[in-house]
Parts: sequence; C-alpha cells; structure tokens
Amino acid sequence: MIDLYTWATPNGRKASIMLEEVGLEYTVHEVNIGKDEQHHPDFLAINPNNKIPAIVDSDGPGGQPITVFESGAILIYLAEKVGSPLLPSDPRKRIETLQWLMFQMGGVGPAFGQAHHFLKFAKEDIPYGKKRFKTETQRLYSVMDDHFEANRYFVGDDYTIADVSTYPWISRYEVHQVDLNEYEHVKRWFEDVGAREAVQKGMAVPFLN
Repeated sequence: MIDLYTWATPNGRKASIMLEEVGLEYTVHEVNIGKDEQHHPDFLAINPNNKIPAIVDSDGPGGQPITVFESGAILIYLAEKVGSPLLPSDPRKRIETLQWLMFQMGGVGPAFGQAHHFLKFAKEDIPYGKKRFKTETQRLYSVMDDHFEANRYFVGDDYTIADVSTYPWISRYEVHQVDLNEYEHVKRWFEDVGAREAVQKGMAVPFLN
C-alpha cells in the first residue's frame, strides 16, 4: 500500500496520475498548503523540504518501508517498482524520457509556477515578473509545440513519465494566460493525454468539495 501525501497542485497530481497509471493501491492524505499544513512536524518527518507530494511505500526495496519525495523521483520510483513501460528499458528511450522529465522539472515547473504567482497570486502588481515569466512560459510552449509536430508524445509514440509529469502543468494554461489554440500540437497532445482514464482519475485527487 502506498500512502500519498498531496494537494490539488500540478506537482501533487503528477503522483496521483502515476499511481493510477501503474495500478497501485494508495491512500490519500491531504496536506492543505493553503493552511500551511506542509510545515507540520508530522509532514516534515516525511519530507524535510516541506513540499508536496510525498509517498510512503510500506513495501519498499527489500520489503522495508521507504519514503520518497520530489515529484520526479516519485515517478521514477513507481515506474521502476512495477517495471512499467512508462520508464522504458531501452537505453535510448530511457534517456530521452529522463531528459524530457528534467525539462519539466527544471523548466516547465519553475517557469509556469512563477507565471502563476505573478499573474494571479502576487499581492503586488509586478510588471517585470509578469513579463519575464509569461515570456518564458510562451517560449517553453513553443519548444513543446515544435517537438509535438513530429511526435505524438515526448518520446515518439511512447507515452511515458515525461507526459505524466507535464500534463498537470499544461492543465493550468488559463492561469498563465496561454491560448492553446496558438499551440496546435500542444493542444492535440493535451487532449490526447487528457482522454486517458488514469489521467482523469489522477487529476481528481484529492477530491475537494
């Protein structure tokens, strides 16, 4: 059994989508970051960086419990745990998957997150921040759009953890003021991935009334 500590954010939903994709049973523990619950000592014992998501696998390597934090690490761990093709065994496809995963972790996530902050959540109007991160967000969309023109997914025709990791961020396109119609190949990819049952279920975790 996997214990998933999460909240309704793009990073949180990466983990729940992945758990749905690999078919592992899991229990959801809500960590309301709006109420600073990520700073509670009980959660800090799981993730000292006080960020969601995090998982605790009671049946980790060697049959011993293991805690995993950082969303990218969680995706890799879960794929390797069950031998999922979402992290290909072929060396070339594997490194291609990992490079696009790092593209999301080091580019899409940070830039889109800052765009969300300055465009919607910042208490002050900071034009420089808005312009900087909106411009970078648009650049990253262009990178993906060019790639998806010739590729169904990040790794050719293979759906992988790179797609799992990126989809929840693209789902916030309205927040970072992007018109998907301007990126037709990203839009096609987004609709394709979003039609997957596991993605739909994972995107509803946690279910907030």
